[in-house]
Amino acid sequence: MPALRAAFWRGGVCNALIFHKADLPKDRAAWQPIFAAAMGSPDPYGRQLNGMGGGVSSLSKICIVSPSARQDADVDFEFVQVVIKDGQLDLASNCGNMTAAIGPFSIDNGLLKKPIIEPASSPGPTSCTVRIFNTNTRKIIHSTFSVSGDPLKFHPGGTYEMAGVAGAASRICLSFIFPGGTQTDDTLPTGSGTTVLDTRNEQGLRIQATLIDLANPGVHVDGRALGLDSSTTPLDLDKLHHKMALLEKIRREGAEKMGLDPDIASVPKIVIVLPPTAEAASKGIHIQCLVLSMGQTHKAIPLTLALNLGAACKIEGTIPFILANGVDAKKDVTIQHPSGTIKVGVELNGKEVESAVLYSTARLLMLGEVNIEA
Repeated sequence: MPALRAAFWRGGVCNALIFHKADLPKDRAAWQPIFAAAMGSPDPYGRQLNGMGGGVSSLSKICIVSPSARQDADVDFEFVQVVIKDGQLDLASNCGNMTAAIGPFSIDNGLLKKPIIEPASSPGPTSCTVRIFNTNTRKIIHSTFSVSGDPLKFHPGGTYEMAGVAGAASRICLSFIFPGGTQTDDTLPTGSGTTVLDTRNEQGLRIQATLIDLANPGVHVDGRALGLDSSTTPLDLDKLHHKMALLEKIRREGAEKMGLDPDIASVPKIVIVLPPTAEAASKGIHIQCLVLSMGQTHKAIPLTLALNLGAACKIEGTIPFILANGVDAKKDVTIQHPSGTIKVGVELNGKEVESAVLYSTARLLMLGEVNIEA
């Protein structure tokens, strides 16, 4: 049986196989059948029972890691989305959730020449910072997490609870450095916080959207213009086929206006934003949202889109800025999504986002070899 060394990790609210780049063929064209077989695609039933995938986009992911030759990075990380039904590879974007696993994977596998270690100020694990270069977006991410033992390894135990993940774990801090312009030349590719699209809603009115390229490209729309409200669940929306078709039309036009290929399903992603209800606002929620990716509504917000939305809430003229309640320029933005809440820290210099920070968790699920026989 042909097999490859691999690790199976949870990062945030996603799972992925992580490969060492050195173990893969130098001919990148040979990767597609390997990754598709490992995930269990193509699968016309959409379940990926023949592989490690889980039948939804958040569970059909591959990460590739190697030591970096860059002065500002320790490791290079390439993300691959495996399309469930046809097994094709989409390398157009990063996965913020799986980014949380890259630092721990790197130190556990001895990929760091000189890990940045900060001694503990009290009894307990010390912390390590890994500088990650994401090749998809050409951006640097600093990942800081707990380590222990000799040699030092990722310390997974902790008390941090992440919405959408059962139990508690050690907290991983992800700082995205100058995250704007991942696929385009600017955070606001159209030069405006709000763009009027040609696509019309069910009342015949033209849709207004905020097009932001930060961490990953996103198309933000006011859910109320689509007849949606804070009670709409991902399952509800996925069943509203006419609205899903309209949202895909919006996504495609948004892609064109951002200078992206609308036929690439992974970017941009749709972010449906809503002002917080009175009850949510009383609990410190600044904005509520639903996110669509690869034609499905997520049960939790992808981390790159949390960064995208958090930044948008602080950029004047955007739809999230207008809808958000009580955002303080110097404090975190609290976003409510279907699985709970997430806080995003944003450092702005004028309209330029210098850094965006959030917290996540990760867990090694399996070490071994994966069957790559189709």
